[in-house]
Amino acid sequence: MQLPKVVTVQNMRESDAATIAKSVTSAELMYRAAQGIFNAAAFRGKVAIVCGGGNNGGDGYALACVLCEHGMTPTIFRVTDKFSKDGLYYYHTAMSRGAEESNINLPAPFQGFDIVVDCLLGTGFSGEVGGAMQYAIEQINACSAYIISADINSGINGDTGEAAVAVNSDLTVSVGAYKVGMFLGDAPYFIGGLRNADIGIEILRDEYFCIDWEHLHMFEGYNALVMSMEDFCARFAYGGDFDVADRAARLSHELGKPVVVKTAHSAVIADLQYQYFTADYLI
Repeated sequence: MQLPKVVTVQNMRESDAATIAKSVTSAELMYRAAQGIFNAAAFRGKVAIVCGGGNNGGDGYALACVLCEHGMTPTIFRVTDKFSKDGLYYYHTAMSRGAEESNINLPAPFQGFDIVVDCLLGTGFSGEVGGAMQYAIEQINACSAYIISADINSGINGDTGEAAVAVNSDLTVSVGAYKVGMFLGDAPYFIGGLRNADIGIEILRDEYFCIDWEHLHMFEGYNALVMSMEDFCARFAYGGDFDVADRAARLSHELGKPVVVKTAHSAVIADLQYQYFTADYLI
């Protein structure tokens, strides 16, 4: 059985570009991402799609097209007037198919919606959220709807999992492959459920793999070194940028046994040959 892959943001970006250069247009990949998100959740009732100005927003506009094709009338909330090239195409297409649009600056903009889809910021985001994006995230988190994040929860760093302000999702649909940051840092506390939508992107480099949470105990045996994330970082986070998976792999080779680094909801595993990620919110 082939295990699902977990990749860095750079690997995902390069793999996406290589797939586009080789065989599939960027617009087609965006539509596949939207279809994958649609297939991953039971869409019902009133659906709001909250869009940023990049390709993550474009996925939202393409999702609006898919929903229209299935007889639904989604409502688009734009946080910016900017569009990616493909995003602009799908925005116009969605509006021509009957999608509606509303103003996010209205009081309680998502009141009455059954589902709100977060398409604000993608996996390439880093730094701190502010301004209109922060307002949009806060409004999403304040509503009572079922929250779906497209690719990653807006505000989470795709490599480190760090987030000061981020969307609290009921479901996050990763696109192409799981990202390292979905299992690290603050991410486990923002992601309610996580699944991946394979859209035909050929990953250029095998970096890490994903295992089911229920198999974690298998790696904790065999005299493994098991540490909490806090203790591990306190002991080994030195020398500038700190890559938990890389440091766990080096320690595993030094000790000649598996190393398991855990939080309450996720874990990084190095077993001499491979590195794995897992979480109790994988679906």
